[in-house]
Amino acid sequence: MNSEGYLYTSEHFTPECKFKESVFENYYVTYSSMMYRQQQSGRGWYLGLNKEGEIMKGNHVKKNKPAAHFLPKPLKVAMYKEPSLHDLTEFSRSGSGTPTKSRSVSGVLNGGKSMSHNEST
Repeated sequence: MNSEGYLYTSEHFTPECKFKESVFENYYVTYSSMMYRQQQSGRGWYLGLNKEGEIMKGNHVKKNKPAAHFLPKPLKVAMYKEPSLHDLTEFSRSGSGTPTKSRSVSGVLNGGKSMSHNEST
């Protein structure tokens, strides 16, 4: 945002490119310029869009108006799910290479070797 309140693009990062992100209770987000404010009142200059989707001058946008409220889009993140002990699989030793469900958790934890009842207690 320049000193006249107009938003512009830049190839290089400058102090005019810094904005403060504020999150409200209703999950709306506002962005105010870190460099420019109203001279008399000290009110921040906010990023805003009018009804037609055009960028408004920063010194004409107030933080409580809908023009300055943005909703962040949630990112879809692939979460890794830890396997449960009940879902452990082991490859069959027959050489087929297909996984089979393990009936005995202690057998899986013992490296696939069978344990006698005396050893498991």
